[in-house]
Amino acid sequence: MSTYIMTDIHGHYDAMRKMFDKIGFSAADRLLCAGDYIDRGPKNYEMLRWIEAPGERVILVRGNHDEEFAYYVKLMRMILQKEGMETNGSADLLYAYQIAKQIVSYFDYYGTIASLIREKNVTFLQLTQWAACIQKMPYFYELTMHGRRCIVVHAGYVESLECLQGMETDNTYDSLESFYLTARDDAYIYGGVEHGMILAGHTPTTDRYELPFNQGKVYRVYDEETDCVFYDLDCGYAFKDVSPKAGLACLRLEDEEIFYIQE
Repeated sequence: MSTYIMTDIHGHYDAMRKMFDKIGFSAADRLLCAGDYIDRGPKNYEMLRWIEAPGERVILVRGNHDEEFAYYVKLMRMILQKEGMETNGSADLLYAYQIAKQIVSYFDYYGTIASLIREKNVTFLQLTQWAACIQKMPYFYELTMHGRRCIVVHAGYVESLECLQGMETDNTYDSLESFYLTARDDAYIYGGVEHGMILAGHTPTTDRYELPFNQGKVYRVYDEETDCVFYDLDCGYAFKDVSPKAGLACLRLEDEEIFYIQE
């Protein structure tokens, strides 16, 4: 049995399946995904169908794109209820979508929901079911490997917001959840756990202006003070059209071997 970690699939369902073939993923193995299953890629519908029932040995942690999807669905529900509209009518659904676009400037920024409605004829019931799947996902998942606390989280992990008091952080975090979902350089400078390991994504290692820049390869750094290993497994596959070195990465936790899909 092996334990695999992936993150930031971003609608690239086919690449995920290729990775499963490459690592020989089986029912005896365990898979932990650190969020951002949708947006940017071409097969968001397939990814959302997959998160409905990924398998008993698969644990899904939520990412910021997933969190936003659930919020968008909630907003559309509020509009439908306020207007006294049907939740199963396609015309009403499109109306609610347009109103939401007017209320929130960044609503469905990547056009995922629009594509689901117009190209896949997805109903509001289906949207709410996917949102419910996301809302059941934990913000992080903890396990132990070789005596180390291993925390799988989308962006970064701190034990409490008190760890950030008085620090010159890049962002302001109003909750631990916001740090889990959105931290970038702060995750490596201020985050971590003693004698542990943080396995995250969120910040593409193809972005030369961010700390984990590693030309599309997995970023690994060790903090001697805390005896903590940090991994950024987002190798920028969502940006492969503009970053030739981008890839989809998967780490096997037992021996920390890394596998790539690059095309």
